[in-house]
Amino acid sequence: MAKAKRKPEDMSFLNHLEELRWHLIRSTIAIVVFGIVAFLAKDFIFNTLIFGPSKSDFPTFKLLCRAATEMGFEGAFCFSELPFRVQSRTMAGQFSAHIWTSITAGFIVAFPFVLYEFWRFISPGLKRNERRSSRGFIVIASILFFTGVLFGYYIVTPLSINFLGTYQVSPEVFNDFDLDSYIGLVRSAALACGIIFELPIIIFFLAKIGLVTPEFLRKNRKYAMVILLVLSAIITPPDVASQIIVAIPLVILYEISIFVAKIVEKRELKKHPVHG
Repeated sequence: MAKAKRKPEDMSFLNHLEELRWHLIRSTIAIVVFGIVAFLAKDFIFNTLIFGPSKSDFPTFKLLCRAATEMGFEGAFCFSELPFRVQSRTMAGQFSAHIWTSITAGFIVAFPFVLYEFWRFISPGLKRNERRSSRGFIVIASILFFTGVLFGYYIVTPLSINFLGTYQVSPEVFNDFDLDSYIGLVRSAALACGIIFELPIIIFFLAKIGLVTPEFLRKNRKYAMVILLVLSAIITPPDVASQIIVAIPLVILYEISIFVAKIVEKRELKKHPVHG
């Protein structure tokens, strides 16, 4: 007869660790499998995705060039070639970049499955109504993550490459970027935005456990705006236009987070009404 699955309250600390270990193993296997696929698709990953934002025909540059031309700033984002080269100065530099880029791509693609494993680990400890109210967690969190990654790739990355690739302290200095440095910029921009776009999900859970309220978020909106502007300045090149472009979706995400916290608060009040 099959052994019945034990309830969370019947499991010891070591049992929980064993359960967590298998969730982590399955998540790692998914990342490795997709990483291997990315490793085999080297030409597409590097020539199209990684080095795409450094080319003049990248969709973002074409759109910005058209917009700048219509506003009378033809030279702003219109160019035939960016004045820098990417080079590898270590023996294992290109192979190492290939491996880590494949792992990063594997993590991004496997993100919904990693979330699913995380959800399988924590859901047994939730009440039935809590599991029901959080049913769309994986789908919404995945959509937000992929939206953030696309925003980082199509907006933050080309703006950063355009600014840093053309910046010179003197005509005597030519920009020769190391391969790890270039890939690190693309990777950090995409992943950082993917994580930042999870803000509504983070606020949802913080509101569920009572750490934040919509009143708190509204009251501290002005401080949050300053933090968001600083954050946008960190992940973008130091020009005002780029910072504003990045700050706009962050502000929208903050407002969505207030709305999410308000919904959570209403649900909690229905379940636990406050009697005067």
